[in-house]
Amino acid sequence: MPAFPDLPIPEDGKLAANITYFARALRAAGVPVGAGRLIDAIRAVEAVGFSGRRDFYWTLHACFVSRPEQRIVFGQVFRLFWRDPQFLEHMMGMLRPTLRGANEPRQKKDAERRAAEALLDGANHEIPDLPEEGEEVEFDATLSFSTSEKLRQQDFEQMSTDEMARARRAISQIILPVRPIASRRTVPATCGAMPDWRATLRGAMRTGGEVQRIRRRKRKQHYPNLVALCDISGSMSGYSRMLLHFLHAASNAKGAGWARVHSFTFGTRLTNITRHLQQRDVDTALSAAGHQAQDWQGGTRIGESLHRFNRDWSRRVLGQGAVVLLITDGLDRDDANLLAREAERLHLSSRRLIWLNPLLRWDGFTPKAAGVRALLPHVDTFCASHSIASIEALAAILSRAGDSGDKSRLMSML
Repeated sequence: MPAFPDLPIPEDGKLAANITYFARALRAAGVPVGAGRLIDAIRAVEAVGFSGRRDFYWTLHACFVSRPEQRIVFGQVFRLFWRDPQFLEHMMGMLRPTLRGANEPRQKKDAERRAAEALLDGANHEIPDLPEEGEEVEFDATLSFSTSEKLRQQDFEQMSTDEMARARRAISQIILPVRPIASRRTVPATCGAMPDWRATLRGAMRTGGEVQRIRRRKRKQHYPNLVALCDISGSMSGYSRMLLHFLHAASNAKGAGWARVHSFTFGTRLTNITRHLQQRDVDTALSAAGHQAQDWQGGTRIGESLHRFNRDWSRRVLGQGAVVLLITDGLDRDDANLLAREAERLHLSSRRLIWLNPLLRWDGFTPKAAGVRALLPHVDTFCASHSIASIEALAAILSRAGDSGDKSRLMSML
């Protein structure tokens, strides 16, 4: 907890209402706070009292914080909300442009920015005038359309800041389905398809050699890994950030079925960011991944990056029928023959290779680039990745084993 002096509390203060508003700010900043925790917090403060700021801080902390990654967000929202003497200075420092010089302020952390956005949510919005009682209000819906449907179809690069924030929330709710894989190993089962003669004879020995019931077995099932290779070069920067939000949600989804999600980025070199995306807080996870990957918005060496993956990582992460997502536009300046060889090797090592290409947003897209022509014959499925709707379509494609997307149409143009 940061150190700052205690402040006098007014006699007519509405502490319960302030705790309620504080809980709303926490929920807007990403901390899951429900009505039950809010009631517990009010009762806890009533029992502990409000004699000291430190006691009040840890009382609310015990009621609202349930995970380690929520501590930073809670501390920043608490500091900004509960009458910090430097509240206005912190808020204005986050929102106004600053001149970089000798007195340059420290860089704001992700938790501080989210806390400020949560507390300022709706501050600049004017309250519309309400109609008088009995006044009839008419709406012209001739040219109206669903805002959510427009957001689903909108290109990531054409979104505003507010639309990108809503798109990230929508992407975090998408779940990729996965089918279990039947293993060669078998397990005992009541209604299995295969008879278990060994267990049947062992059971007959207990009844004097008389077979009373034929034991049966079935094939054991396991879930595959999901491996994502995301291009972060300059031509993909507008899409890779949104797709990394999607990979973070897939890495932290509960009950999704995947054995494990492995994530890699590549531009001029290959970087493993699996450990970073497993952090619960999305801002902290992407910030750590950005520091790990030093080739953001640089050049593209797809063939060399696939070579390094096949050489260093394929045996570790592609076992037991892994599904691979290759996220790139295919614009590579390296040797096309190298790219074709490494793509073929990746295809043979994986159960299913799915290529996500944002260039498919254009209706007149044709495989003219050398990188696209080298990759296309070695993928199982070829589909777009430029909008929320395209990512939702990916979930449908994964549920259909034989769906090749646009590959068949483009293969006829080669």
